[in-house]
Amino acid sequence: MTNDKTSSSTKRQVPAVSRALAILRFLARSSEPVGVNPMARELDLVPSTCLHILRVLQDEGLVDFDSSTKRYSIGIGILPLARSALQRNSFSTLIQPKLSNLSEKFGVTGIATQLAEPSQMIVVALSQSTLPFRLQVDLGSRFPALISATGRLFAAFNVAEKTALRDGFDKLVWDHPPSFETWLDEVQQARDRGYSVDQGKYISGVTVVAVPFFRQNGAMSRSIVAIGISERLKDKEIPKLAKAMQTVRDQIQDLQIDTGS
Repeated sequence: MTNDKTSSSTKRQVPAVSRALAILRFLARSSEPVGVNPMARELDLVPSTCLHILRVLQDEGLVDFDSSTKRYSIGIGILPLARSALQRNSFSTLIQPKLSNLSEKFGVTGIATQLAEPSQMIVVALSQSTLPFRLQVDLGSRFPALISATGRLFAAFNVAEKTALRDGFDKLVWDHPPSFETWLDEVQQARDRGYSVDQGKYISGVTVVAVPFFRQNGAMSRSIVAIGISERLKDKEIPKLAKAMQTVRDQIQDLQIDTGS
C-alpha cells in the first residue's frame, strides 16, 4: 500500500536548503539587520541551526554580519546571481524597450513582474517616468502576489478557492484597504476585462494598472504594470493605457513564440 502524500509528489525534501532559502528571503524582506534569536523565532528554527546556516551563507558572501551589533543582513554577494538571472531572462530583454516607450508616452513608471515562489511577484524589468514623481522600485523587488492591481489578476486567474483568497487578503497591507467583498468584485472585473486597476488603495494618490501574461493553462505567470499619479492618470486615460499595455503583451508573446523562448 502506497502513501498518497509520497506518491503524489516526486520532490524530495532537503531541509537545509529550505531553511537557507527561508533565511535569505527573510533578510531580503527585512528593513534592518536582524539578530539570530529573533530570526530563529520568526522562521521557527532552532537558534543553533539558524546560526550555522547564517555562517555558511556569510562565508559565501550572501549574508553580511555586523560584529558590533551581532546582526545579519542580506549580502551584496546575491547581486551577481540576480544580475545573471535577469540577463538570461529573454522576457526582461524583450520587454525593456517597450516599457520605456510606455513610460515616455503616458508619463508612468513601467515595471514587468514575474511570478516567484512563494506567492510573490518579482520585478524583472523597470522604466522610470520622466515626470518629477517617481515611485521607488528596484530590479529584484518582491511584492505579495495578491497586492494591488497585479494581485487582482493573480486572484482572478490563479486562485480558485475563496478561503485561500480570504487568507491571503487578510495579510495584505494597504494605505486604504478595500473590504474583502469589494475586492472580490474588483477581481471579477479584472477577469472580465483582462486588466486590473488600483486607484489609490494600495498607495494613496497613486493609480496602478496591470495586464497579465498567461501560461498555456490560463494561469497568470507575468504582468506589465504602469504606475502613475492619480491626478494625472485620469479615468478616461486608463482604458487607453491598458489597451497599449495589452498590445505590448501580445507583441512580446508573439516574439517569444517566434524565437522559441
